[in-house]
Amino acid sequence: MLINFSNHPSQFWDNRQIEASLKYEKLIDIPFPQISPYASEEDLRILAEEWVQKILELGEADNITVHIMGEMTFTFMVVTRLKELGIRCVASTTERKTTYNDDGSKVSEFSFVRFREY
Repeated sequence: MLINFSNHPSQFWDNRQIEASLKYEKLIDIPFPQISPYASEEDLRILAEEWVQKILELGEADNITVHIMGEMTFTFMVVTRLKELGIRCVASTTERKTTYNDDGSKVSEFSFVRFREY
């Protein structure tokens, strides 16, 4: 099973990412929590452990892969704990195409390439 723990619901993934996820048989979306920039490290440790427990409730550890993308320090804490428990964690890699509008605003488009293990 692939658990998509990010702010990017699978219903909006491009075809390449959907195809790459098919090898996991089952796909579950879990929305990534809003992380306050004012949260302390201890706050994040507590929150990370709560989310790890929620992930564990979804299936057997040896049958779970977690696609996790989000706020870096929280992501690091969750990935570290999940890996300690023997749960595989992956990130999505992308190619970015950036263009600039006449008003100077920047538009970035991301194209999925593959899942990469943490």
